Amino acid sequence: MPVAEIDAGPIEYTDTGGNGPVLVFLHGLVMDGTLFDGVVARLKEDHRCIVPTLPLGAHRRPMRPDADLSLAGFGRMVGELLERLDLRDVTLVQNDHGAALALAGERPGRVARLVISSCEAFDNYPPGLPGKNARLLARVPGALWLALQVLRIRALRRLPMVLGWMAKRRIPHHITDAWLRPARTQAAIRRELARYAAGARPGQMLQVMERLPSFDKPTLVIWAAEDRVMPPEHGRRLARLFPHARLVEVADSYTLIPLDQPAEFARLVRSFVADARRSPCRADA
Repeated sequence: MPVAEIDAGPIEYTDTGGNGPVLVFLHGLVMDGTLFDGVVARLKEDHRCIVPTLPLGAHRRPMRPDADLSLAGFGRMVGELLERLDLRDVTLVQNDHGAALALAGERPGRVARLVISSCEAFDNYPPGLPGKNARLLARVPGALWLALQVLRIRALRRLPMVLGWMAKRRIPHHITDAWLRPARTQAAIRRELARYAAGARPGQMLQVMERLPSFDKPTLVIWAAEDRVMPPEHGRRLARLFPHARLVEVADSYTLIPLDQPAEFARLVRSFVADARRSPCRADA
């Protein structure tokens, strides 16, 4: 897997190549790019799909000791990654985490379009029961290590405080095994996960929200109508906050829409990108 060196450290990524519109996909906490496998498989024939593994607990290469692992720091990481890979006219696609929101508030020149899907926003940071559980574990010495060992029992991963409210359908074991393995087996990765989770505060996200109206490019907000972690009302509020945004609510899915509804997610992204490239001032999907 190729690696991009940014100031914070090494970022692994996959790149389907090609000359089509550039899509960069961003995953959430204790996940990696496999979250988007079903979506990328449907888009890679006519799009260049780039999927980095951000240092959110499922990464395999530790960051530098002075890496900024705050929410704002993740926004800067993504912006620097786009520069390192010399990507332009990018459609940034985010699920679960808020890195794309943090970057969008800085009015990034390389991002031409934004797709935000069921993610932390407003005062929901850390988000819902899983996010608050992660923050609590990160603040108690040894608790995160113990929890990761307990989650070797695969059935426990379906608890609401873990992944049970994140995906409506059971996530295949080989995927969750891979997501959990780095933090479970590498102390450095576990420390970085704990540093990020313990430092999450609602005020950080609220500051990001204040800057989002400055992002005046086409935006698509995709939200799970049945979401139990990211309130559907937050999707509606985000769509009103961006100057050129449209909201689509997806049925029969929880937060991880790319896993629960990959075909519909890919269809919405393809339609949005094609329309926005034809009429840059529109956000219709």
